[in-house]
Amino acid sequence: MGQIAERIGHGLARFLTKPVRQSTQVAIVSQEQLLANLQPGDILLIDGNTRVSVAIKYLTQSTWSHAALFIGNALPSESPWQLPRVLVEADLKEGVRAVTLAEYAAMHTRICRPVGLNDEDRKRVVDFVIARLGHRYDLKNIFDLLRYLLPTAPVPTRFRRRLLALGSGDPTRAICSTLIAQAFESVRYPILPEIQRTWSDDPAHDDCYAEIYHIRHYSLYTPRDFDISPFFDIIKPSIRNGFDYHSLAWDNASQELQEIPCNSVEETRN
Repeated sequence: MGQIAERIGHGLARFLTKPVRQSTQVAIVSQEQLLANLQPGDILLIDGNTRVSVAIKYLTQSTWSHAALFIGNALPSESPWQLPRVLVEADLKEGVRAVTLAEYAAMHTRICRPVGLNDEDRKRVVDFVIARLGHRYDLKNIFDLLRYLLPTAPVPTRFRRRLLALGSGDPTRAICSTLIAQAFESVRYPILPEIQRTWSDDPAHDDCYAEIYHIRHYSLYTPRDFDISPFFDIIKPSIRNGFDYHSLAWDNASQELQEIPCNSVEETRN
């Protein structure tokens, strides 16, 4: 029975990881710009184009459906003519793997950088994900996969995060940002912790309080959380080294068409 469930699970994984968009995406940031601005320990958020991406975007109300950790040159090149594998990710079908930037060269991306992370902890985060390369997820939990076949089910907003973490089995760990969340948890770096405020018992300081941080379970983290976290900086390569909008090359023909009054455009068509 377990083998049958596993076969069905792998079939569902193949179906869910297939692209659904027919049109080709155009990346706003080039692969060269990403490589020039990424640092080890940075998180690359990706606007995915697979069936499971549609479900994750709906459940998290975000454009980001996938996350990968940039590890720099921590892994040796397999051969001199191949691109370096600089990202580590958890994939539903393939498990934990290292990929090149070219894997997401045509997709919209965002760089999230942990603020104040020292070099020692940065290396520990990178080593954490590298140590798990090759790990494959048990996909026998079919019910943990079936939820992604109904990406736009009418689920109340307050329950969507819980639905994404339903079961917290291996399919959940492969889809959510749990691998990266665990890596940062290993060095006690916050992402979106639950904050408990404890008010002072001293009447003379009744307006004072202490904030106690509680670690949120890693199965509840999604790519969106790194984007909205107050502890991660958003790096935008296009403007990082200065930006002069006057230097942009605009299509003058399109601009002239926009300046033509609507009635003139209709007359031209007639």
